[in-house]
Amino acid sequence: MMKYASSQLVLSLGASAIVAREPGQCVQLRASGGVSGILRQIGDGQNSIGGDNPFGCYCLSNVGFTDSSGRGCILTAPTTQLQCDIGASRTTGFSIGSSGMVTYNGGSTFYACPVKPDGPYNVYSKPVAGQPNCVKITLGSAGSCYSGGQPSTAPTPPQSSGKANNCPVDLNGNYQYPHLIVPVNSEHPSQAYGTNYFGMVSSTTCSIFNFDIPSSYSGRTCTLLFLWPKHIEVGKCDSAANDKTSWANQPACYELGSWSMTPGNSYTLMSSSCAASQRVAYRMCGSNGMSLRYFQDYNPAPIGLYIRKC
Repeated sequence: MMKYASSQLVLSLGASAIVAREPGQCVQLRASGGVSGILRQIGDGQNSIGGDNPFGCYCLSNVGFTDSSGRGCILTAPTTQLQCDIGASRTTGFSIGSSGMVTYNGGSTFYACPVKPDGPYNVYSKPVAGQPNCVKITLGSAGSCYSGGQPSTAPTPPQSSGKANNCPVDLNGNYQYPHLIVPVNSEHPSQAYGTNYFGMVSSTTCSIFNFDIPSSYSGRTCTLLFLWPKHIEVGKCDSAANDKTSWANQPACYELGSWSMTPGNSYTLMSSSCAASQRVAYRMCGSNGMSLRYFQDYNPAPIGLYIRKC
């Protein structure tokens, strides 16, 4: 059974937390709270949550953030909107802690205000007068990225039913199902829910999926498949969860891309060399009102997240 509300599904990869303090240590930034998602950049340097602009990449030094184009990031007066401008003197006071949390002058609360009723949302350090629909958010590291704005591992654009890189987009061959599914909830960050048979995502709930890749997969290509979603963002993962994992102690994760999908199809989200004899973990979240609960099952019609050997 699958229950859903139309919006956005986010899939990320676990990685160790990144502390960006010196030039060249560049990260994507994730918003969580009233709205969530990776910060994106418009061509003029505005930063927003939602929409279809490219993901931003931000490098933090002791004098503030610059973006992947070398523009200084500032909090514009009088609204305190987060903007990156050519030749701008960077706003100081930002830091990223060991947990990946971004603070400004010691505070971790930021605000997202909609450009249109359904987004995207601009980011501010203070509530904006005359905008009653602003919501509180936090910002955190979503993983490292190149100064060109792209993550260190680029995804393969998802393919619909058929074949991707000569690998079938189905389960009619060798594949791996998740050996552990663990939900984590930002509203109850210290609660460890343990293993679950359902994948669950919403604006406050994510699910982490562990896969154990057999040694026999060595030298082969593996594809990550997700069956049925309407809209998804995908990332690659190299650290795992356990039944004690909670929102507070989950591995840091980053996203790699976003694509629209049609119900009733199968999709290849990424393709890479199989991590033979390793355990890998992927995190799936909801954003912009997305709510999804499904039973992970391969029979009679497969639903959920799988890794396929080619």
